[in-house]
Amino acid sequence: MGAVAFDTLKFVKTLEAAGVSVPQTEAISFAVREAHESVDVATKRDLKEMEVGLRHDTKEMEANLRHDMKEMETSLRHDMKEMEASLRHDMKKMEASLQHDMKEIEANLRHDMKVMEANLRHDMQKELAPIKADALLTKWMLGVLLAGVASLILKAFF
Repeated sequence: MGAVAFDTLKFVKTLEAAGVSVPQTEAISFAVREAHESVDVATKRDLKEMEVGLRHDTKEMEANLRHDMKEMETSLRHDMKEMEASLRHDMKKMEASLQHDMKEIEANLRHDMKVMEANLRHDMQKELAPIKADALLTKWMLGVLLAGVASLILKAFF
């Protein structure tokens, strides 16, 4: 920061014109100059330089932030594409696994249905066996009965 300009000669002349002695004016001038030099005062130029520096720093920070955001966006897009590819791969694996499981279940169901069909056929044959035997017996009896009636009819006419 700059010091405030202080014209000691003009100050001394002003004091002398007011009637202050030369040694006193020099002592007062020295004291005032010392006071001004010890005070750290910001000038308009100091403030303008600081403003320019801050504007530059702000623009630089903005550019850095934009760059960082662009990099982050690119990274996030890349990560999302990787995640999407991974999810698609996992879904295909799951689909293949489900299709395999469904084929296995279908094969088991077909096998169980064939076993059930064979059991039903066997049970039906067991249930129908006495009926078939009765039907066969009935056929024989009807055959014998028909033969007897036919012989009676033939005997009656011949």
